[in-house]
Amino acid sequence: MQNTSHAVMSQRKEPKDSPDDFPTPPWATRALLKHIISDYDLKNSTCLEPACGAGHMVRVLREEFADVKYSDAFHYGFGPVRDYLASPYEANAVDWVVTNPPFRLAEEFVLKSFNVARQGVAILARTVFLESAGRYNRIFSEFPPSRFAQFVERVPMVKGRLDIKASTATGYAWLIWEKNATGEPKLMWVPPCRKALEKRADYP
Repeated sequence: MQNTSHAVMSQRKEPKDSPDDFPTPPWATRALLKHIISDYDLKNSTCLEPACGAGHMVRVLREEFADVKYSDAFHYGFGPVRDYLASPYEANAVDWVVTNPPFRLAEEFVLKSFNVARQGVAILARTVFLESAGRYNRIFSEFPPSRFAQFVERVPMVKGRLDIKASTATGYAWLIWEKNATGEPKLMWVPPCRKALEKRADYP
């Protein structure tokens, strides 16, 4: 019998006015901090999460960053309501911008974050974000990510909630742009780490 859960079937085509609320499992954010950007002094760095939703990513970022600012274009009862793309931000306002943006707006989030972040930008996105001639022309041809970290385990995301039992057929990766990076983009793998980084307290 076919499994038709939203996580498994990867039904991420949302209306243009949708909040596109697919919360990030906290262990996937810990993977970024422990396996991808652990060479940075995060304890003395600031961070912005501009699509914070109910705060699942923010709570993990607070485990490592000295200060985490956050907001969302929609009201989830966690952070202030502020449309990242429509709101002004000072250049180099924070050290890092880290987020799981709405997929349909991910390109715009990346481009804006180049100006907002002093050190780096990290977005969690479906692996297929690397595809598209349009994104190649607008971002990757001139501003390729300095690190591309593919999860070897699947990162199940369910619309509107965290679900420890969810599964998915969709691949996800962290894309990192570092301001001081030189050389060619670095391909990385996020090693199997869910068991080590997941906490039961992360889930309702």
